[in-house]
Amino acid sequence: MKAVIFDFDGTLADTLPVCFEAFETVFKNFDNRVVTTEEIKAMFGPSETGIIRENLKNSKLDQAIELYYQVYKERHDLVQNNEEISALLGQLKTNGYQLGIVTGKARRSLDISLDCLGLNNIFDVIITGDDVEFPKPHPEGIIKALDVLNVSHNEAVFLGDSDADIMAGNQAGVHTIGVHWLPNYQTSEFTLQPNQVFSNINDLLPSLLETKVKSV
Repeated sequence: MKAVIFDFDGTLADTLPVCFEAFETVFKNFDNRVVTTEEIKAMFGPSETGIIRENLKNSKLDQAIELYYQVYKERHDLVQNNEEISALLGQLKTNGYQLGIVTGKARRSLDISLDCLGLNNIFDVIITGDDVEFPKPHPEGIIKALDVLNVSHNEAVFLGDSDADIMAGNQAGVHTIGVHWLPNYQTSEFTLQPNQVFSNINDLLPSLLETKVKSV
C-alpha cells in the first residue's frame, strides 16, 4: 500500500451533527419542514449545494445555500478536534504513505472543517463533490484521486463509514475499510462487506504495516 484515502464526514471528523443542524435549519426556514437525521442521511451523495438544490421546494436556493454555510461555520464548535485522528495522520505521513480525501462535501464546507480542525496541508490529494460529475457510490472520485497520486488501484486503501463509500471503493478496485470509530457515522451495519472493518482508530496503522511486511 502506498496511499491511504479517506472519506471525510463520519470518517476523519465527527461533522455529522453540524451537517444535520445546518440542513435542519435550512429546511425549517425555507420549506417550514422538519427533517429527521435519517431523512437527511437518505439525501447524502451530492454535495451540500446539490442536496439543497435537489430537495428544497423553495425557489430561493442561493439564499438557502448561504444559510447552510453560515450555520455550518457558526456551529462548527459542535465538531471536536480528535487527537487520535491527528496522530494517525501524522504517523501515516511518517511511514511514507500518501494521504487523500474523497468526499461528497462541497469544497467550501470541507475548507471550513479543515481550517477549524487544523488539518490543512496534510493531504496530497482532495477530491470533493464539486470535482466530480458522479458522486459516490460511483467510483469517479476515487479513480481521480488515484490518478493524481499516480498509484494503481492495488496500491491504495479507501476508508469510509457508509455503504456508498464501500461500493465506490469496490468499483474502483481498491482495498476497502469500513470504519465505526467516531461517535456518529452514516451506516450502522454495512450491507456491502468491506475488506476490513475497524472500530478503533489505533488499529489501522498496525494493519497497514503488517500488510507491507507481508508484501516484502
